[in-house]
Amino acid sequence: MTSATSEWLTPSTRTELIENLVSGVDRYNPSNVSILEDYLYHQIRSGEYDCLANLAILKLYQFNSDLYNPDVVVNILLKALTAEPFPDYNLCTSLLDDRLVNMNPDEPDPLPVLLPILTNLYNLLHQCRFPAFWTFYHSDELESLRENYIVECVGFEEAIREVAARAVKATFTRIGLDRLGTYVDLSGPELEMWIEKQGWSLDISTRTVSIPSNPDNEIESVVIRENVKLAQLQKVIAHAAQVK
Repeated sequence: MTSATSEWLTPSTRTELIENLVSGVDRYNPSNVSILEDYLYHQIRSGEYDCLANLAILKLYQFNSDLYNPDVVVNILLKALTAEPFPDYNLCTSLLDDRLVNMNPDEPDPLPVLLPILTNLYNLLHQCRFPAFWTFYHSDELESLRENYIVECVGFEEAIREVAARAVKATFTRIGLDRLGTYVDLSGPELEMWIEKQGWSLDISTRTVSIPSNPDNEIESVVIRENVKLAQLQKVIAHAAQVK
């Protein structure tokens, strides 16, 4: 978890220029918003992710409503979904100012429609309701989101599968193949290849998948012992007698 937190704070893919913008006082300089937005679209195309840089964009939008770009916000929230169980999505939505308005009247703001949808996706992930997530993800209601935004977000579905993988590794030592398939929206050879990529073992005869032990899925018995001295016990008995 320490290494994951370190990567979250300072991604290995972050350039020196972005590091200076995120870590220094220049993060509040509105003239730098285009650099950070370009960096976001680099993340979209490359599959990389930098939450703090994206939060800096939202902060600049808060301070400078004329910079607000709803498409950028949607893309930031999409990337934040892939970070579960880190609280990235909530961090991002906490910076969405109700006062933000679309400065281009010729183009309707998609955020009021898409934000509830994105939040529903987040809640399903957060609650580990993965089959329901994929059902909603493939529904007609999400057609616009898929065709206009997710299609540009390289590796989005695979990143969501990694969210499910983290939950499975923290919960199971064995899981049914079919059940796992509903968690990651895969079946057949594709599911088997994905399991192999995770380093898990598949027993095709029993159709079960074994997950290597780790600090989260190991079951350890805990023995709790309480030592009560005689003087303390006498006080407890005396107090109980007084209450009666």
